[in-house]
Amino acid sequence: MSSPPDTRAVLRPMTADDLTAVMAIERETFPDDAWSEGMLRGELDDQPRTRHYIVALVEGEIVGYAGLAAAADQADVQTIAVVAGHRRAGIGAAMLTELLAEAVRRDAREVFLEVRADNPPAQAMYERFGFEAIGVRRRYYKDGVDAIIMKKDLHA
Repeated sequence: MSSPPDTRAVLRPMTADDLTAVMAIERETFPDDAWSEGMLRGELDDQPRTRHYIVALVEGEIVGYAGLAAAADQADVQTIAVVAGHRRAGIGAAMLTELLAEAVRRDAREVFLEVRADNPPAQAMYERFGFEAIGVRRRYYKDGVDAIIMKKDLHA
């Protein structure tokens, strides 16, 4: 993996050694719905079979992470998070680009994700990448906010 041209971030595969930094970002970004360390460890245990997790580093510090689940011809963006001080710098887009490239490498035809209905910046980024809203999961998050289900056809 390489450094994307529009950011100072370097992407690399996530390892268990990254979990302390990743969990801090997870708790900051998703205070009401944070995954546990055990859940993330389980995701990493499924690499590379059905999972692909990456971290984004700026000046050696982990500032974001993202993950993809892939099975058969479908993939799901499991998570994307960027620490507050580095948002809107292209890091999320760089990580999404890598996840979509991995979905293509794994012969996925479609990629799905859920995004909070009250997160227009994330929704706009996904739309820029060609995702379309296809449904709503009512009161999906612990605080009662809906999740918008989005899908991208990789073979359109």
